[in-house]
Formats: sequence, C-alpha cells, structure tokens
Amino acid sequence: MSASQTLAEQLSASLRHLVLLLRRAVAGQPVTSQQYAVLGSLEHRARRMSELAEEHAVHLPTMTVQINRMEDAGLVARGSDPSDARVRTVELTEEGRARLDVVRQARRAFLAARLETLTPAEQEILARALPVLDKLGRS
Repeated sequence: MSASQTLAEQLSASLRHLVLLLRRAVAGQPVTSQQYAVLGSLEHRARRMSELAEEHAVHLPTMTVQINRMEDAGLVARGSDPSDARVRTVELTEEGRARLDVVRQARRAFLAARLETLTPAEQEILARALPVLDKLGRS
C-alpha cells in the first residue's frame, strides 16, 4: 500500500469517527443530519432540486421526498427560477435558518469542548492542517 493510500485510509477513519461524534452531539435536535446538510446547502441562495440531489449524491425522487418533509415542517419553501419559470427552486425559510443555527451552535459547542482537551501544540497542529483539509474538500 502506498503512503497516499495509507494516509487516505487513516484520514477516512478519522473523519468517519468525527462525523459520527458530531451526529451524536446533536441527536436530540428536531433536524436530522440529512436535513441539516440540505439546509446548509440552501443557506446562501435558493437552489434547484436537481442541484441539491447532485450535491448530496441522491436521486431526484429521494431529494423530493426530503424537501417535501422539510416543507411540511416549515423549514423550506418552494419558488421558481427567475430565468425559467418552469423550474422549481427551494429556499430556506426563517424557521429553517433558525434550526440550522441551533444545530450549528450545538456542533460548535461540542467541538469547542473537545478542542479544550487538546494541548496548545495539538491545537496549533490542527489549525495549521485546516487549509489542507479545505483544499481536499474543494478538489
């Protein structure tokens, strides 16, 4: 196994563990982790259903079911694309934005508490690694 493959395996395991911890940290919230991810995708602008499905690697009918549930809960609203009235878009409602903020705050509080268990040197290493992780996420 190459060094890159070994590192990929280790990084994958670490990220999986961290994601599971974050999910548990917000387990009592009224928003599921899948809904949280979709709400985050809508934070800055309305999106087409097909864009959301592609971004979240699900089929369009699956995303439609998810959006229907979130619409019923008042978290999102449907609109139309100004450039093509036939296209339906989805956007955050104020309630959706509020729920997104609550989950984010809970996640940040959880991470802050975990970060406090690290030494200053470990925190510095992590801070220096963040741009590299961001680069991986944008590739």
